[in-house]
Amino acid sequence: MANGEELDVLVIGGGVTGAGIAVDAATRGLNVGIIEAQDWSSGTSSRSSKLIHGGLRYLYQLDFKLVHESLRERGLLLIQNAPHLVKAQPLLWPLKIPVVERTYSAVGVGMYDAIAQAAHPGAVPIQRHHTKKGSLKLCPALKDDALNGSIVYYDARVDDSRLVITLVRTAVRYGAKAASRTQLIEILKDNRGRVNGAVVEDLETGERYTIKTKAIINATGVWTEKTQALAGTTGGLKVLASKGIHLVIPKDRIKSEVGLFLRTEKSVLFIIPWKRYWIIGTTDTKYHESLLNPVADEADIEYLLEHANSVLKDPLTKDDIIGTYAGLRPLLQPGTLDGDAAKSTKVSREHTVTEAAPGLTVIAGGKLTSYRQMAEDAVDFMLGKERAAKQPCVTGKTPLEGADGYRALWARREAMARETGLSVDHIEDMLDRYGNNIDVIFDMIKDTPDLGEPLAEAPEYLRAEVAFGVTHEGALHLEDILLHRIRLVYEHRDAGLAAMPEVADIMGHYLGWDEDTKEREMDLYRRACEAVREAELITDESAAQAVRDEVEPIRPMLDV
Repeated sequence: MANGEELDVLVIGGGVTGAGIAVDAATRGLNVGIIEAQDWSSGTSSRSSKLIHGGLRYLYQLDFKLVHESLRERGLLLIQNAPHLVKAQPLLWPLKIPVVERTYSAVGVGMYDAIAQAAHPGAVPIQRHHTKKGSLKLCPALKDDALNGSIVYYDARVDDSRLVITLVRTAVRYGAKAASRTQLIEILKDNRGRVNGAVVEDLETGERYTIKTKAIINATGVWTEKTQALAGTTGGLKVLASKGIHLVIPKDRIKSEVGLFLRTEKSVLFIIPWKRYWIIGTTDTKYHESLLNPVADEADIEYLLEHANSVLKDPLTKDDIIGTYAGLRPLLQPGTLDGDAAKSTKVSREHTVTEAAPGLTVIAGGKLTSYRQMAEDAVDFMLGKERAAKQPCVTGKTPLEGADGYRALWARREAMARETGLSVDHIEDMLDRYGNNIDVIFDMIKDTPDLGEPLAEAPEYLRAEVAFGVTHEGALHLEDILLHRIRLVYEHRDAGLAAMPEVADIMGHYLGWDEDTKEREMDLYRRACEAVREAELITDESAAQAVRDEVEPIRPMLDV
């Protein structure tokens, strides 16, 4: 990007929205660049509920347009774009009032199913109703008095970070230039006031350089206002940061064949099963602290435990928690609101695209599920109606990296296990993380046999997956692997500290780290994990966040 070549568009922000925009623009034949000041997905897009869902609660708010959009996008991901990453997930909705609630809920879920089936027939099964006895058989973890029956309906789940990293790799596959740990410093304009470039800094080297570009799209989520201000404009979008936290619980602590969907007085609560653990979330509270590394505090944790335990027969305690994580939703702020109207739950989740300055497109709002539609809208807006019609969006028909041939590979998983000497469990996990890129990992193991060994302290992952994270997925630091690629930060009770030295050794081999560099990487990761644990014991949000903010970042962002 620094060789004098002019881009058609520079995307700022490496979360799911920015990565989706890069894919959309690149697959229309545009010359695209994308930069991210931290690691790919390091903000909101690695800290979500990890659900690809239509938003059942939005149906009860009569937001049919948003539900239809989300269910259409859910079907695309399940069927065509990312079947290796996105999986159908049954969710049990406990019902307490025998006739009225079942009828009311059945109508709502029935509409949900009807919209989904119209968009993508057969993408997921339709709702099923269960008696109390049948419900408790599916979910023995529920209290006997927590329900009189249930509806089991379907949505889907995804590893959010892996989706973003896959999107970036897909964009690069179609010609985009991508640079993480690269921060926007200044937006340049020509003598007519139109955007024509950007000054950026490589935070790894400290080098600054200028990128020529015909347009910029700002997709920086909760950083939207800070980013658009670099153009010297007071226009654009305003966003409200809302904090959502999640708990990770051992799989054996909740006995259930299905996930759970619970309505609360403020919102909804999901209890979502993954292979080795459950994720419980989320909260939705206004947030005014540091945007960089939000944490879960004691009040957040107690809120989720209280609501989960309201229906669980064997109550969860803080001792059951493997890990926590917190993210910030970038909710559109419609203006200055007072009192109850300012609550983040009142702000629309629909996305908005606008022009903050000539050549500077800004997008904010929306949700993980709708990233592809958001990207299409942003690129269409940037191009204008006439040009967008000549270069239409094709992402609805474009499989993401790793998706081609996934189902055929899945059918061969037992044969692949025999051929490689790996367990079927490892093959399944890798297919669901990398899709057809599993062949690249096999080639790496063939060249370096010890990469085929499991990590000693995290045997669910192979050493090759750490190497692949560096060589093919752009990991530059220890936290990039442990937070966003093999995710031990919340999957293991020690946040991956036991596995950290082996991971650092593998990374150091590929990145040329000396012992001092390796020790610094491990020290900063250890300190960050300790700060998160300390914050979990503090009730006051500001005090909890201050503990995390004391830890030196691996690559400090510049105050611009």
